[in-house]
Amino acid sequence: MKIKVSEVAQLVGGTVFGNASVEFSNISRIGEAKKGDLTFLYLSSYQKYLASTNASVILVKSGIEKTRDDLTYIEVEKPDIALQKIIVEYFSPKFELEGIDDTASVHPSVLFGKNVKVGKNVVIEANCEIGDNTKIFHNTVVLKKVKIGSGVILHPNVTVREECIIGNSVIIHSGTVVGSDGFGYNPDASGKFIKVPQIGNVIIEDDVELGSNVSIDRAAIGSTVIKRGSKLDNLIQVAHNCTIGEDTVISAQTGISGSTNIGSNCMIGGQVGLTGHIDICDKTMIGAQSGVSKSITKPGTYFGSPAKEIGLTLRTEGHIRNLSNYASKIKELEKRLAELEKANKEEI
Repeated sequence: MKIKVSEVAQLVGGTVFGNASVEFSNISRIGEAKKGDLTFLYLSSYQKYLASTNASVILVKSGIEKTRDDLTYIEVEKPDIALQKIIVEYFSPKFELEGIDDTASVHPSVLFGKNVKVGKNVVIEANCEIGDNTKIFHNTVVLKKVKIGSGVILHPNVTVREECIIGNSVIIHSGTVVGSDGFGYNPDASGKFIKVPQIGNVIIEDDVELGSNVSIDRAAIGSTVIKRGSKLDNLIQVAHNCTIGEDTVISAQTGISGSTNIGSNCMIGGQVGLTGHIDICDKTMIGAQSGVSKSITKPGTYFGSPAKEIGLTLRTEGHIRNLSNYASKIKELEKRLAELEKANKEEI
């Protein structure tokens, strides 16, 4: 596929410097680009590649010096946003799948909408409902009484356990489990742990995306809920009876303990741990590797373990790094104090 620079500039609202009739067929990083590629520059740390890149076309911010005659520049306000528009328009993967594969095991009671596609070795159990234009890829398992909306993509090797509900336009990546048992045990008189049946489900609302190898536990009673528009990275644990609000993004390796409620428009960094039965208010940002041990009731940025308001955390960290200096100063002060006390006693 050949794409004209003039066409792309119109799409992203950019200004062309150089040959507007140039075409490209691929997108590459600035240090790896070849002739016929489009590349991009929006971080100053990559500006060192500008003189040597082999790309034919480059997206840049206004103000970048345009000294190369062999390079066509498209000047935009935000090259990263422009790049996203180009990828969506021309390079988005189609995830092709045709019909219902002969190897799929589909119970006769399953209700399919229009244009549903089912891949090889898929299992769909009794009384499930699958909406229009949904694609269920190879080796995926959907247990009984699951409801899946329209325009959903379940990538290979996804498991959706019984009675869970998935909304419209949801994307679930490979290896993810929706509706695994919550971690519920009570010790008996002898100290043996007895499993508590987890009889709830998981509800995933519209426009949610779950990365690969995410585990979302079903509720003990009621529902674990991922609300509209939220995006979860790979390798995330969401325990039973949690709620994640709308348009919240969570990075990889985060663990959320049971019955924790996370608000809307939150951003949670990688490897964050949240204890159970706490509330995180809307518009909260939590830095990577933080440990959240109590509820956060005021919007803002939090960091550390235990997580605190970021200004306090940074000031505390500064003091910790200076402990050896403080110790030396304290020793010196103790020595001087001892000398003063000795002098006082001698005068008396």
